[in-house]
Amino acid sequence: MMGTELSTEERNLLSVAYKNSVGTRRRAWREVSVMEHKEADKGDEVKELIKGYRLRVEEELHGKCLDILGLLENLIPLATGAEAKVFWLKLKGDYYRYLSEAPGDKRSAYVQDAHDAYEEASKIATAELPATNEIRLGLALNFSVFYYEVFGAPDKACKLAEETYKEATKVPDGGEVDNTILVLLRDNLTLWTHDMHAQGGAVGKPPDLDGTEVQDL
Repeated sequence: MMGTELSTEERNLLSVAYKNSVGTRRRAWREVSVMEHKEADKGDEVKELIKGYRLRVEEELHGKCLDILGLLENLIPLATGAEAKVFWLKLKGDYYRYLSEAPGDKRSAYVQDAHDAYEEASKIATAELPATNEIRLGLALNFSVFYYEVFGAPDKACKLAEETYKEATKVPDGGEVDNTILVLLRDNLTLWTHDMHAQGGAVGKPPDLDGTEVQDL
């Protein structure tokens, strides 16, 4: 599989397989982290039990993310079309973003790796894919969420979401647009703008807690 470029169906199957595996562990990690915070005043035995489970889930999560990132190092050079390149680079950004969600001494490196992958994908998408392309829209959605929630750049998040929405909705001749992603972009922009005004420009909570929508393919 690693010697030839994957078909659209094959890359979607691979993406969904890791999405399900990693998604389950991300949800578990978040729930256990919330529990760990809530039970902070309990006895040492309870705290250690929760911490131990969190660390085990965290280890599994990191392992799965690193697995697919290793595959992507082989798959990205094999991609010949712009759509395939953007798809894989977006996925690379997504999984480095997942790695950056947990604290640790490698978090800064993961954040930068996610940013670089998203940025490279964006350059290709902007130059070679139409504004209504679903993969380009999904990339813009996730990159804007990354800017807002991880990179600490809410202004860039809002600008990217707004520009993407405007470009896609002014396509002539009624071009096909993935309205689902456009609605998510619009809703995120509305939420972020409100939160920034309410908090004086401060970045909000993680996506699953503040209502922000993200596309995980």
